[in-house]
Amino acid sequence: MELGETTPTMRRPGLRLHSGTMKIQNVKYMLMAQEMERAVAFWEGMGFPRRFVSEHWSELDASGATLALHGGHDGSRNPTGFGIQVEDIAEGFQHAVGLGATVEREPERREIEGLWLADLVDPECNTFTLSQYGG
Repeated sequence: MELGETTPTMRRPGLRLHSGTMKIQNVKYMLMAQEMERAVAFWEGMGFPRRFVSEHWSELDASGATLALHGGHDGSRNPTGFGIQVEDIAEGFQHAVGLGATVEREPERREIEGLWLADLVDPECNTFTLSQYGG
C-alpha cells in the first residue's frame, strides 16, 4: 500500500493516510501506581523531577519526555518495558535498591550488546531495567 491509499477497512469519512508527518509534542511512558505519593517519591528519587502530581495522574520529567504515573493499580506485577540508561550501573543499581526497588536480576555484562543490564521492580510493582553501555 502506498501512502495516501486506503484499504476497504480504512474507508471511513475523514480517514486517509498521507505523506506528511505528524508533529510530535512529547513522548509519554506510563507506569501504574497503587499509592501515588509513594510512586512519585520513588521516581523523583531516581532523578525524574515532578511536573504535575494528583491522586489519579502525575507527570515527571524524563530527560525531555514524560514519565506518567496512573493511579488505581491493584499492586500486581506489571511488566513494562521501561528502561533507564545510566552512566554507572553499580551506582544506579544501589541507588534504586536504596529507594525501595526489588531486584529481579543483578547487573550483568551482555557482551553481544556491549552493555550492562539489571532488572528491578519499583515499589508499585512496575518492572524496569537499568543499562550502561561500555564499562
